[in-house]
Amino acid sequence: MNNRKEYKAIGKSVDRVDAFDKATGQARYGADYSLNGQLFGHVKYTDHPHAEIITIHTEKARSLSGVRAVLTHDDIPGKKSFGSVVPHQMVLCSDKVRYTGDVVAIVAAETLEIAEKACELITIDYKTLPIVDDPKTALTVDSPLVYPDGNLCRRHKVRKGDISEGFSQSDEIIERIYTTSKIEHAYIEPEAVLAEPGENGGITIIGSVQNLYTIRRAVAGVLGLPLNKVRIKQATLGGSFGGKDEAMGALCCRAAILALFSGKPVKMVNSRENSMRESYKRHPYRMEYKIGAKVNGKLQAIEVKMYADAGAYAAMSPFVTWRSVVHATGPYVVTNVQTDVYAAYTNNCYTGAMRGFGSPQVCFAIESLMDELAEKLGLDPLEFRMINILKDGSTTATGQILNHKVGLEQAIQNVTNKAGFKNKWQANRAIKSSGSIKSGIGIACSYRGISLGAEGTDAAGVVISIQTDGSVIVSTGLVDMGQGAGTTISLIVAEELGISIDKIRFLNADTSLVPDSGPTVASRTTFMAGNAARKGCSKLLERLNPIAANILNCSEPSLVFKDNHIINEKSDNKLAFADLTEACFRQGVSLITHGWYKSPVTSWDEETGQGDAYFTYVYGANLAEVEVDTKTGRVKVRNFVSSHDLGRVINRGGAKGQIYGGVAMGLGYALFESYTEEEGLPRLENFDEYLLPTSCDIPPVDIVFVENPDALGPYGAKSLGEPACEIAAPAIANAIANATGMRVRKLPLTLERVLLGKNLHRNDVRGSAKAQGENK
Repeated sequence: MNNRKEYKAIGKSVDRVDAFDKATGQARYGADYSLNGQLFGHVKYTDHPHAEIITIHTEKARSLSGVRAVLTHDDIPGKKSFGSVVPHQMVLCSDKVRYTGDVVAIVAAETLEIAEKACELITIDYKTLPIVDDPKTALTVDSPLVYPDGNLCRRHKVRKGDISEGFSQSDEIIERIYTTSKIEHAYIEPEAVLAEPGENGGITIIGSVQNLYTIRRAVAGVLGLPLNKVRIKQATLGGSFGGKDEAMGALCCRAAILALFSGKPVKMVNSRENSMRESYKRHPYRMEYKIGAKVNGKLQAIEVKMYADAGAYAAMSPFVTWRSVVHATGPYVVTNVQTDVYAAYTNNCYTGAMRGFGSPQVCFAIESLMDELAEKLGLDPLEFRMINILKDGSTTATGQILNHKVGLEQAIQNVTNKAGFKNKWQANRAIKSSGSIKSGIGIACSYRGISLGAEGTDAAGVVISIQTDGSVIVSTGLVDMGQGAGTTISLIVAEELGISIDKIRFLNADTSLVPDSGPTVASRTTFMAGNAARKGCSKLLERLNPIAANILNCSEPSLVFKDNHIINEKSDNKLAFADLTEACFRQGVSLITHGWYKSPVTSWDEETGQGDAYFTYVYGANLAEVEVDTKTGRVKVRNFVSSHDLGRVINRGGAKGQIYGGVAMGLGYALFESYTEEEGLPRLENFDEYLLPTSCDIPPVDIVFVENPDALGPYGAKSLGEPACEIAAPAIANAIANATGMRVRKLPLTLERVLLGKNLHRNDVRGSAKAQGENK
């Protein structure tokens, strides 16, 4: 591998490899693909959020001119359900429906209009069932059952130390309840897929697919085919944020069934209304915290109970809530911990992976709680955090000793020093002006385990093919869904081979051409694919070096690959990279290979919640400055500072873009967004009713990178995509509290809640006897 300290490509800002195609309209998204003679697919949704299916009437739909297929669960050739963790997600419902996004029948027709009309003609006889729409209620003994064996989807726990002893040693104990909202991924491009019957009874699918291999397994199971007869190709994605996994899995399965049944290509594209109705959302949480500390500010104990709404299907809830249990106590040293996280089935829209994956919820709770406890102790939030934060060699809540450089203190100091936090925080509290505009400043910090950790096996591959003219083709099983992964991986290959990035073409993923690299989740692409790319390049250099040394008449250690040339350091003689690759071809040397990387071992004890949950962590801090109009409740974020220890910056422009986007997403989570349901029925259908931040809402964002290279990462790099968005909301919440003196514990921080200082859990906001009745 190229281990030079002075990098030619790494750490620079470069144009994205997909920028030209996207800017000029040449990029092809899922809905852009069509084939001659294709049919159009459409779905028949349930009429009820919870009901038994008695009879499905399809006769009128089948008789409509232009209809080529009307299918129900009886027509599925293989398994009727799928799911990576719990394989119970229905492709087409058979005995009952569990939420309003469930599909009972599908149609393929010559036009979309005919397919839509045919679905309207399908009628279903139901026996409606009682609805449960609250996760905590769902776990009570008298709750309606979503599944016969109960409503508990998954429980995780952490046990460390003696929680009773910890609270007995605490001088101050407070209890708080925080809740977060269900939110939509809000990607610009709705789900789209084109399924084409292939030779030998196979199927080829191209579309807006995030996790190709997961979906290939789902489609193969539903069709009753071996994996080698199912090919999934990634179209350019118009955003995902974790949202195009199970939702796309269901769409791909339905299109594939229609294609095989009709013998024609079938195209299915969700309208925005259908996308919002059916696609999974970020989990809403109810988080009950009890925390105790000494008068000197040292944390003694934290007890947590969390309830996550899984909705109708498990999807990624078991893994999302596992990350929550690992990070529930935040980036702090706590000797005594007892955490229980429950995911419960309800008749709401199901929930799954979304950027942050179980961390934004707990970050909002623990970082709000830290400010509240600091106030009780008479400490400022910065001082209190510095007493308790994780440092080099600290032990986490799960018993893991941090054996790497912990950059949390650096990140916190960066944001607070840059904005003058201490003086502003004190001044805002002291100001008693009669005006309605109040200023506030707030901070929040986090640590985050990277990649899959103890969730399961974690490995990835990258294919690198050097052409005879010196150009290079790179592909991987992980997906660039807009986050810039293609550029990052290309930069690593460019660095290793000593060529410019314009010599590299990065291909979209294709299950028939690249190895199964697991899902594109958990901010794992740079770390996993980056390491795999370096390993692949190392293999190629082993083949290139002897040929280059022979041509330049020197020893291999004298060779330096840079600037599209190979240079003999001792004589300055050089050889063009293209000439070397042509020479290799003439000598029969293969210049295609794949690099494979498997992550280090992790450990987890499900009974105690102890173990090395992740092989390394990233650290970050955010600071927000706000203005609150106490007459209207309007909140304006005026300034934002973000600092992250990401190990090593690979693409500086891309890294900044991740933070800008993460702040924008976190601001929406904090102030605007909520996908609301009542009795299992969504209360909105499109973006005209769903509040999203606009460019006018986004403040200036000052970015400070902390680079503590990690020994495990490519050039020391770790991750950034999800950490960038998980601590924006608590920083804003803490700033609002600093401005108004009122604490809002429910997201989003709407005008009404800010204006009234409204807390929907007033009766649950308790202080211990040791708090001497102060907590009101």
